[in-house]
Amino acid sequence: MDDTTQPAWDDLFFQLEEKTNISGEAVQIAYGRYVKGVKAIVDSYDIPVGLTPKEIVWTLNKAKLYRYQREKPSEERYPIPLLLVYALINKPFIFDLAPGRSFIEFMLDEGFDVFLLDWGAPGLEDKNTTFDDYVTEYLYRAVRKVQRVSGSKEFSMLGYCLGATIAVTYAATYPEIPLRNLILLTAPIDFSNQPEGSMAMWLDEGRLDVDKLVDTYGNVPGELIRYWAKMLKPVENFAGAYINLLKMMDDEAAVRSWQAINRWVEDVIPFAGEAFRQFVKVYLRGNNLISGEHIINGKPVDISNIDASLLNIVAKYDHLVAQSQSESIMDLVSSQDKQLTVIPSTHVGIMAGSSAKHKLWPEIVKWLGARSEERTQ
Repeated sequence: MDDTTQPAWDDLFFQLEEKTNISGEAVQIAYGRYVKGVKAIVDSYDIPVGLTPKEIVWTLNKAKLYRYQREKPSEERYPIPLLLVYALINKPFIFDLAPGRSFIEFMLDEGFDVFLLDWGAPGLEDKNTTFDDYVTEYLYRAVRKVQRVSGSKEFSMLGYCLGATIAVTYAATYPEIPLRNLILLTAPIDFSNQPEGSMAMWLDEGRLDVDKLVDTYGNVPGELIRYWAKMLKPVENFAGAYINLLKMMDDEAAVRSWQAINRWVEDVIPFAGEAFRQFVKVYLRGNNLISGEHIINGKPVDISNIDASLLNIVAKYDHLVAQSQSESIMDLVSSQDKQLTVIPSTHVGIMAGSSAKHKLWPEIVKWLGARSEERTQ
């Protein structure tokens, strides 16, 4: 505070002390934390994220395929590369929030060759891109590039949220592709039941005119998606998150982590219009993927085509994707090696929470490492 404001603030603190029996010093401390907290929130929008060194190895339209730098010598690395596939509506740096809080960094340290498919942010010129286009045009080509760059014919794939839906659709559409391991994380696949509190509730036919929305906007605005997601837990998202920040103001590392997650939460990108329309009508309301009625390139998308080793991970306290929406795939795949794991976490916390490196990440390393060695002919 400068000299011109100090008397006014001193008078305010004195009045508060008189009326509330709270000392002026305590009020000043509280005000200082408030100012510091506001600055932390503002700074979070530009906080550096995605800092693990990487290179672009392929692009298509807005999409980019990254390969992360491998520090370990070749003899200490797994020969089977891992491709990360994230959702269409958030940026994928949730996999790489900050040093020490980065799943990608963790996997590199364990010896995995990590690739990430970043879909990019669609413009109005991309409004006619369908959900299936992300499978057949983007993911299909990105996988071929992973194989060429890594020198490995086989590969592993991890899909998170809608990225898991895309990964399942891809694996079921192209059974000839040598996918050795498939990891699904909070996968919205089966919409037979649409429980209250899930994102499916907002997209129900009685609540949303998807045709009017897409025809009006072209692409679904990121701001609208962010508001939808926050309204599922309004108290926690509009107040609780900031209360938690104020509680941790004395812990610099905790504040830095909060800022990275807040940037991810706020930095929502548009959903390509026709992709959104198809997902809502065909995948969600029609539930065509799980029923085997969805058609791509003239052929049914048959989940029984999937025979890769499967690790299906769900979050017990997920308010966006209900457990029932992820579990039924276990009975539909042909995989002989399959495992369902329930982790006591939330949709975001399962990957980005402070306990993720002690719960989810080691679980993935243990499972994937045992299935990423060279096979003897």
